[in-house]
Amino acid sequence: MLRVAVVGSGPSGCYTAQGLVQRDPEVRVDVLDRLPCPYGLVRYGVAPDHEKIKSLQNSLRTVLEHERVRFLGGVRVGGPGGLPAQRLRGIYHAVVYCVGAATDRRLGIPGEDLPGSWSATEFVSWYSAHPDAVDAGFLRGVRSAVVVGVGNVAVDVTRMLVRGAAELRPTDIPQAALDTLAASGLTEVQMVGRRGPAQARFTTKELRELGGLPDTDVIVDKAELALDPADPGALPAGPRRNVEVLRDWAARPPAVAAARRIRLRFFLRPVELLADGGRVGAVRFERTAPDGTGGVTGTGRYEDVPAQLVLRSVGYRGVPLEGLPFDPASGTVPHQEGRVLRDGVPSPGEYVAGWIKRGPTGVIGTNRPCAKETVTSLLADAPALGRADVPQDPVAALRAAGVEPVPWDGWLAIEQAEAELGARLGRSVVKLSDWDALLGAARVLS
Repeated sequence: MLRVAVVGSGPSGCYTAQGLVQRDPEVRVDVLDRLPCPYGLVRYGVAPDHEKIKSLQNSLRTVLEHERVRFLGGVRVGGPGGLPAQRLRGIYHAVVYCVGAATDRRLGIPGEDLPGSWSATEFVSWYSAHPDAVDAGFLRGVRSAVVVGVGNVAVDVTRMLVRGAAELRPTDIPQAALDTLAASGLTEVQMVGRRGPAQARFTTKELRELGGLPDTDVIVDKAELALDPADPGALPAGPRRNVEVLRDWAARPPAVAAARRIRLRFFLRPVELLADGGRVGAVRFERTAPDGTGGVTGTGRYEDVPAQLVLRSVGYRGVPLEGLPFDPASGTVPHQEGRVLRDGVPSPGEYVAGWIKRGPTGVIGTNRPCAKETVTSLLADAPALGRADVPQDPVAALRAAGVEPVPWDGWLAIEQAEAELGARLGRSVVKLSDWDALLGAARVLS
């Protein structure tokens, strides 16, 4: 019997566990997560109004309920208070790290650390009820916001900023976030990209959602669209559809009575966040122009855009996990077909899958072939790995190391508590948003 630990219960971790038990009937998998809740970014990264994507939890749930898969929440690996990676390696025949990319890329410009400047990741964590998130007063005194970036996460946070309470109330958004968004005095959001619409990373489906928001006008500057030299007919299907949607919006007259506005801006590069009263008051952008090779160059012309809230959404980045090698240039763990490399040599029994393996690229489904490659490598190594002497009961070994895992029944108790909270509030399911509430539900009811 080969015992494998998969660290991380998001899509890459679940697909890895699924591949292992499907391809080898002698494998047992423990899926570990530092949170008491499974599903990773599907629970804590997908906007609450995207019910169809969130329904992916149902297929991940099937994996975690497999008879040879066990979910163990509340298990921190590496770092302060965490189980050392080497200790974990001694408990299992193999360990697969599927820990994602936990932080965000920075702009690297003056003023980025002013109050009112945040990563989109922090904002998403707050409205997704991540227990590490804090209510940082994101919207206090905010009339206008700037979102730097033109990918799907940027579209998500832009949409959430202008969503009304009536549209969010049926979702699982935590009550405090719902109340804050409902009371917001924000009237304008500008989503800004340094390149043109043909290079934007959002999907057309996400983009179109902005045009269907109640009482919200979407404004696109014809002049900025005209700067893009790309012939829409020569573009791949996705960018071509994006450009067509943007051109349709640019041709529409403004909705005079709309309570909120979304402005989609292009060819503007942030160069500084400007202070007003000790916090962000505006973003200074340099106008860019196409350089003929798909990039842009600065023009020396500047524009200051007022904003009391700035959210940067320019990509995720992996972080080092204590005890594992790390390549700071790529933000990934060095590997060969999923096998962790130490000083260029495969490290027996250590593997990676997902974003920490390949970088934050692709969509949720991209994790399937990525996990398959790692599973293939691990199973090829299984005869040698299986000769190691490991504890018969990993949970007892974890407890001996000072870790008290939250079992699957604990997660089911959290789900029950969230349903009960929603019923008390006259809503559907409402997420618990702090550690005490989550762990209390898991321990009391399980």
